[in-house]
Amino acid sequence: MNLFIDAFAWIFSPDRLSGDLPLQLALFQQLAYTFVSVVIAALIAVPVGWAIGHTGRGREVAVAISGAARAIPSFGLLILLVLLLGVLRKPEAAVITFVILAIPSILAGAYTGLEAIDRRVIDAGRAMGMTEWQILWRIEVPLGLPLLVGGLRAGTLQVVATVAIAAYIGLGGLGQYIISGLQLRQLDVIIGGAILVAVLALVLDALFAIVQHLVVPRGIRAGAVAAGSEGRKKTSRTATGRPVSVTTADAAR
Repeated sequence: MNLFIDAFAWIFSPDRLSGDLPLQLALFQQLAYTFVSVVIAALIAVPVGWAIGHTGRGREVAVAISGAARAIPSFGLLILLVLLLGVLRKPEAAVITFVILAIPSILAGAYTGLEAIDRRVIDAGRAMGMTEWQILWRIEVPLGLPLLVGGLRAGTLQVVATVAIAAYIGLGGLGQYIISGLQLRQLDVIIGGAILVAVLALVLDALFAIVQHLVVPRGIRAGAVAAGSEGRKKTSRTATGRPVSVTTADAAR
């Protein structure tokens, strides 16, 4: 318990805002590597995922590539790329590593979002004379957006937690505190650095959860609410043996 108290005392110490690596700079480096990597991964994975989800072709190849990318150890890949690209290109090596890490989750979110759409909705669009491009942008992309944001959410969390290994090659970030704590055998610094990484991941996860809720189309949200109300009414009929209309508060009582 004292270790955690010492860790929080280290985090909130005024010394964290100054020195060789102030907290605000470490936080900025952590977010910058995460943002750049996720944006590049999204630019690669989202068009490919939408093409797979719309045409239904190449899914097996995407799954195989995603599985292989997930199996690659991030730290080993980072060291290998530094050796191949040279010590002067360590930031590029780190970004490539994190992009490879983020692509599988974003790719899966992109094509599963389109695959999960009821085929009758797409057939109705074709029956109305919509072109394939209109079906993609007016039907599939809006309806698949929640799962795509879910993929971005998973990819971002993986990257922001893994960016800590960039400190091993001297690129800073919150992982630098963990590395320096290990070298100096200061447990409060190690735990404090780990807490900062975990809190940052939780904050980003909460923000993506809000965005994921907001991008659900209004029609689907209203339909889900109506289906939930109907389900609660059916449950009430079953319990009482006669059809009655109840509210959520009544059901709770």
